[in-house]
Amino acid sequence: MLFTHRGLSGPAILQASTYWKPGKTVDIDLLPGMDLIGLLRECRSAGNRSEARTMIGRLLPKRLADRWFEIHAQSKPLAVLGDREIEAISAGLHRWRVKPAGTEGYEKAEVTAGGVDTGELSSKTMEAKRVPGLYMIGEVVDVTGHLGGFNFQWAWASGYAAGQSV
Repeated sequence: MLFTHRGLSGPAILQASTYWKPGKTVDIDLLPGMDLIGLLRECRSAGNRSEARTMIGRLLPKRLADRWFEIHAQSKPLAVLGDREIEAISAGLHRWRVKPAGTEGYEKAEVTAGGVDTGELSSKTMEAKRVPGLYMIGEVVDVTGHLGGFNFQWAWASGYAAGQSV
């Protein structure tokens, strides 16, 4: 996930945008796979006097940790955090709720969704069932894959199938 001057970006965000609906929120786990409750309790038990945001700033970019605490939680020394505060910090970082303002639009889109229903095409030749001699391939067809070359593969494979048929 990348933080840019325009908002969030990067492969994870681009992939999530495939499922996002305008007006809805997205929950982001900023520390996936980490037992943050256990770590914070361990620090508290050890009497660690470091601020919570300082410790979180070792796990996330410092500026992100600082800003997250400015908005979501009061930073206190780890040694004095209560169980509810620890649970709230952990929940907030594991389920950071974001409400996107929108997308960059089709000019910046990596992949588009929608198009001609695959049920209207021959799966072997990509020829339109209702209009003989008309072939549909690639992103004009309602097939959307995950990032990482799947859409290119679909475009090439469907183009090959149509080309072999023509």
